[in-house]
Amino acid sequence: MRKLVVPLGLASLLWVSPSAAAKRSNVVFILADDLGYGELGCYGQSKIPTPNIDRLASQGTRFTRHYSGAPVCAPARCVLMTGKHLGHAEIRGNRQASRSLPQFKEGQHPISAEAVTLAEVFRDAGYATGAMGKWGLGPVGSTGDPNDQGFDLFFGYNCQAVAHSFFPRHLWRNRERIEINKKPVPGHLKKPEGEVKLEDYQAEQYAPYLMIDEAEKFIAEHKDGPFFLYLAFIEPHVAMHPPAEAVDRFPQEWDDEAYRGQCGYLPHPRPRAGYAAMINDLDRYVGRVMQALEKAEVADETLVVFTSDNGTTHEGRKDTHFHIGGVDADFFDSTLDLRGYKGSVYEGGLRVPMIVRYPGKVKAGGRSDVPGYFADWFPTLCEAVELEAPDQLDGESLWPAITGGESQGDRKPMVWVYPEYGGQVAVMMGDMKAVRRGLNSRKPGEWELYDVVADRGETRNLAEEHPEWIEKAKGILSEQMADNELFPLKVPGIEPKNASASGSGLR
Repeated sequence: MRKLVVPLGLASLLWVSPSAAAKRSNVVFILADDLGYGELGCYGQSKIPTPNIDRLASQGTRFTRHYSGAPVCAPARCVLMTGKHLGHAEIRGNRQASRSLPQFKEGQHPISAEAVTLAEVFRDAGYATGAMGKWGLGPVGSTGDPNDQGFDLFFGYNCQAVAHSFFPRHLWRNRERIEINKKPVPGHLKKPEGEVKLEDYQAEQYAPYLMIDEAEKFIAEHKDGPFFLYLAFIEPHVAMHPPAEAVDRFPQEWDDEAYRGQCGYLPHPRPRAGYAAMINDLDRYVGRVMQALEKAEVADETLVVFTSDNGTTHEGRKDTHFHIGGVDADFFDSTLDLRGYKGSVYEGGLRVPMIVRYPGKVKAGGRSDVPGYFADWFPTLCEAVELEAPDQLDGESLWPAITGGESQGDRKPMVWVYPEYGGQVAVMMGDMKAVRRGLNSRKPGEWELYDVVADRGETRNLAEEHPEWIEKAKGILSEQMADNELFPLKVPGIEPKNASASGSGLR
C-alpha cells in the first residue's frame, strides 16, 4: 500500500461512498500509560477500585496473554500504529527529535512520511479519526505530525517529555499550541527537606480532564459515524500529581512517608494515595467514554479496546522502596507474579491487561488465553470493520480469537528488538520465550528460555535443557531483525537482513 499524503483541510474533500462507510462499526481504542498487569480489579487488584473497566470486562472478553509492542512508550506506539514489530519498526526507543533535528524543541523522533498508519487506513475509508492524549511519534511540523499520519483531530501532548507534567503550559490542538496554564508545574522537582505539600504542585488546568472532555465531544459530534477514536491517556505514568479531590478518595493511613522526588519526577505527600488516584481517574475516564457512547446511542455499534503500553514503572534507588516517581509497586502488587517492570522484556515489562467489548460479536464475561501483541492490532481492527489491511504487516489478526475464542494454533512468532535499558531481545514461540539482555555491554548476557504458561514468573531458565529453542529464536531474529541506524543493536551471531530507517523527519 502506497501512502497518499493529503494536506490538512483537504482530506474531507476525498469522496467515499456514504453507504459503504455507514455500514462499518466505530472503533474506540483506549491506551493506558505504564499500567501494570495487576493494577485492575478484573486482573486481581484489591486496593484500587476500577469499576468501569471491570464492567467493560464483564461486558466483553478479558485476555490474559496480551503483550505490548515494546517495554516503553514511543516504540510501543510505533508498533501499534504501523503493525511492524520492533525488528522492523522505525522507532525502537524514546529518542528526542532534537537529537537529530535540532529545529524541533519538543517531541520524539518522527515516523517517516512513507509509514502507513492504522489511522490513515481508517480515514481513507471514510472514518472520522481523532486522537486525544499522548502522541510521541513526531513533533508538529515533522513527518510524524499526527495530522499527517491519519488523524483529522489531535488534542493533547505531542511530546512524551512534556507529558511528565499533568499541569503543563500547553497542549496541542492539531497544529495550534494551546496555552492552558500560565504557571505550569514542571514534571521534575525534589524536596529533600521540609513539608511536602500537595498544593505546591497544582495549577489552574489539569490536562487529563481537558482531554477526556474532548473525547466526549468527538463522540457526540461524530455519532452518525463511522469514527475511529484513539485515546492514549497518560495515567498512571508519573509525575504523580492528581488533584486533591482525587487523592482524598483513598485512606490517610496508607501513607506514613512522603515521597521527596529522590527517584525522579515530583514529590508527593501521599504517594500511595496519589498513585491509586491516577488509576481510579483512568477508570473514570473509561466510564465517561462508555456513557458518551450510550448517550450517542452507538455503544452497541462500537468496538471498544482497552490495554496499556507497557508494565509498571520500574524500580528506583536501592536505598528506598519507592519506584521511579514514587510508585510503590509492592504495596499494590502491580505485576502480580510477573518478573520485571517497564523497560524490561520480561513478562512484567511486556504483558499488559487487554479487554475487548463489542455486544453481539464478542462474548460477555469471556476470558481468553490466546497470545497476541500490539503488532496484531492493525490487521485485527481492519478485519473487524472489513477494511483491507496493507501488505507486509508483522502481526496477524486476533479477530477470530476475539469473536470465537478458538486457539490460533501456530501463530507467527512475536519479536522484540529493544536497544535501550542495556539492549535486549525477546522472541515468543508459542509458550516458549527466548530472552537475551545486556547486549550493549562488554559482556552480553547469555540466552535465557522460559515456558511462560507453566512458569509465567520466569523463574526457571530452560536454555541449557532445550538449546533447540534458542537456535530457533536466533533463526527467527536473523530473518526478522532489520538494521536501524537511529536505534542500532548488535546481537552476537545474528546478522540483520536489511535496513529499516525512518527518513529525514522533514516534510
